[in-house]
Amino acid sequence: MDFVKLIAEMRRLALEAGDEIMKIYGAEDFDVRSKSDASPVTEADEKADALISAGLRAAFPDVALVTEEQAATHGQTLSTFLIVDPLDGTKEFVQRRGDFTVNIAYVENGVPRLGVVYAPAKGRLFYTNAEGGSVEEKAPFNATPGEVSPIGVNTTPDNRGLMVVASKSHRDAATDDYIGRYGVRDMTSAGSSLKFCLVATGEADLYPRLGRTMEWDTAAGDAVLRGAGGEVVRFDDHSPLAYGKPGFENPFFIAFAPGVLLVKD
Repeated sequence: MDFVKLIAEMRRLALEAGDEIMKIYGAEDFDVRSKSDASPVTEADEKADALISAGLRAAFPDVALVTEEQAATHGQTLSTFLIVDPLDGTKEFVQRRGDFTVNIAYVENGVPRLGVVYAPAKGRLFYTNAEGGSVEEKAPFNATPGEVSPIGVNTTPDNRGLMVVASKSHRDAATDDYIGRYGVRDMTSAGSSLKFCLVATGEADLYPRLGRTMEWDTAAGDAVLRGAGGEVVRFDDHSPLAYGKPGFENPFFIAFAPGVLLVKD
């Protein structure tokens, strides 16, 4: 796999999808429907999915592709594949909170190797480079990459006072109980895969998720966090979160800077 070409295409498609999403986001009104699992879907999800899927299939026809909007067509277990959430944080999009992202990732042998996370309403763009590190590109974003800065996790988190990030839309008592077992300096909320990116940049130290997620929700942010020196592990046994699972459903997980002393359940 040509990683230089792959990350360039992933970046380009994420930006183009973000442009389409923002056109709909800026409209006075848009339709919101419910999928079979009761989660919301909009025209923005579908347009972004179609754009990204067409681009990836044209550029990498031999690589399996999984997207949230087309996941029902994939019944097999995969090891190496591209995985897309064209609009992560649809609830934030519908409520016009801005914390939504475009996510594209490349998984190799069950490990998210490359990822792009673009938050068009926030003007933030994160991605892995071909060498395996992670960067944040400074806006404005054009066809040619602009100024990029390497990002990295907080390497010396104070376990007596951690910065914790949690979900805006999926916070529950179990998550609060778990967070309460740590020394917490402060907490912040964020939607979508931005939570991974806040840990990746050192803006947060710990992100626990005790709720249902799918691989397309996490793969790109996971790749960015790993490239920044962070880790994502299963909640139950603290083994690395793997990808290509049957049904693409994740167990509960913890994303963190490696200096954080994880609490055993």
